[in-house]
Amino acid sequence: MANFNKVILLGNLTRDIELRTTQGGQALAKFGMAINRKWSQNGETKESTCFVDCTAWGRTAEVLNQYVGKGSPLFVEGRLDYQTWEDKNGGGKRSKLEVVVENFQFVGAPRNAGAGGGAGGGGNGGANGGGGGDGGEAPPRRQGGGGRRPEGQPQGEGGEVDYGDIPF
Repeated sequence: MANFNKVILLGNLTRDIELRTTQGGQALAKFGMAINRKWSQNGETKESTCFVDCTAWGRTAEVLNQYVGKGSPLFVEGRLDYQTWEDKNGGGKRSKLEVVVENFQFVGAPRNAGAGGGAGGGGNGGANGGGGGDGGEAPPRRQGGGGRRPEGQPQGEGGEVDYGDIPF
């Protein structure tokens, strides 16, 4: 029987990204997302929020840490990962289901963008913790601004992010 493990989420970050580096030098980002759902029942509009923990690796983790923060909208593609462990305090077995980010797309302007912001660019990270490369996939569509900034040229004044600064 065939298997398929794919998750697609569009929501907002619930906290700033926690970026760590493994002993092997690989970047690891942990963050949470809130995904809202609205529906109508008996003429009454109802709403619920689902909170999801996410993990990103390598260059994907670094880019997310640089350009998004608490409250930022983000589109994420990934896979479910189920982890189990023994509680250190003798609480028995623990488990957690999280999303491992394989690709993402900025939605709206990145954090620290000036008032002239617009749609963000896109990103895609390597699957299976591969990080830095694009896994041989087609490059993401660019939205927003022109080309890359020449090496060593300073970023725009006032902490504004030029969409050409986004490394993809």
